[in-house]
Amino acid sequence: MIPLFKPHMPELPELISILNSGALAYGKYGHEFERSLSNFIGTDNLIVTNSYNMAILVALSALDIGIGDEVLLSPMACLASTQPLLSVGIKVRWVDVDPTTGTLSPDSVRRRITKNTKAIIHNHYCGYIGYIDEINNIGREYGIPVIDDCIEAFGGEYNGKKMGNVGTDVTVFSFNAVRIPNTVDGGAVVFKDKSVCDKSILLRDCGIDRSRFRDDLGEINPFFDITTIGHSATMSDVNAYIGIQQMKEIPNILKKQRRNAKQWDENLQMNFPEVELIKRTGIYPNYWVYGLLCDKKRETILNFRELGFYASSVHLNNNCYSIFGDKTELIGVNEFYNKFVALPCGWWME
Repeated sequence: MIPLFKPHMPELPELISILNSGALAYGKYGHEFERSLSNFIGTDNLIVTNSYNMAILVALSALDIGIGDEVLLSPMACLASTQPLLSVGIKVRWVDVDPTTGTLSPDSVRRRITKNTKAIIHNHYCGYIGYIDEINNIGREYGIPVIDDCIEAFGGEYNGKKMGNVGTDVTVFSFNAVRIPNTVDGGAVVFKDKSVCDKSILLRDCGIDRSRFRDDLGEINPFFDITTIGHSATMSDVNAYIGIQQMKEIPNILKKQRRNAKQWDENLQMNFPEVELIKRTGIYPNYWVYGLLCDKKRETILNFRELGFYASSVHLNNNCYSIFGDKTELIGVNEFYNKFVALPCGWWME
């Protein structure tokens, strides 16, 4: 059966040399990976981290969001997107989605804002880009930062611009084993504001300013003070090197996945008229998976599995879980979950 996910791994000719070099922490290759990502996206304000979990925590810390603060987000997301918020005492307030896309409903966002709302996290579900301009405009109207959760949307485009370069305050990416690019584990954060990005560099590295941390003997400088709470979130040079090699193949990977999506479009329209395709003008998904909507979800999943394609729901809406303390019923979320099916669309398909 053709799998829904498959980790991509490029040729790694320098890996053994790096492993034996004694220089494994964030350094030469970390900086090079950041440059590669920046050039691809079209931004200068980017940092890499050792996981998606750390990427979103560094982003929140850079925005001074923490214990007791309220954040709006969709429950239609990976738990890796939502659980980190609870770990730092943030209050989750669920927002409904457009049932035809699985992404945040701008009308619901506006209704759910309170005086305590400190951020809006905009998940682009399974790589399908949401209502960027509408959500960002709401954030600006209320003075609330917007974070694009691109855990599954690297390489996706909105109105011809890559995610991370569409005007959102902060964008967070995952480089987990089944994402693209895959660094085994890792993440990245893009900031619209350079000063916030500069702040995040300290937050990523335990609050340390490396230019002043050691004295002329290479000893830890007793006159250098740590003044901010930080995270141990720097990416190793091993992971960064894998990322550098992955980035060389990303254009071809995206090309293959978009080619596969076009073939799904044609095949489904011809042979499965009962399913609804997820289409919006102005968006160009990365097709991490190929999503469709159907009335008979279980039957559709089984039918495609019998045909040799591992169909799946991918995620369960997180407002089902008591840990979040908010089990608000959301009509759009229920409708979307009851109809959404993902099909394999990755680079491994021919």
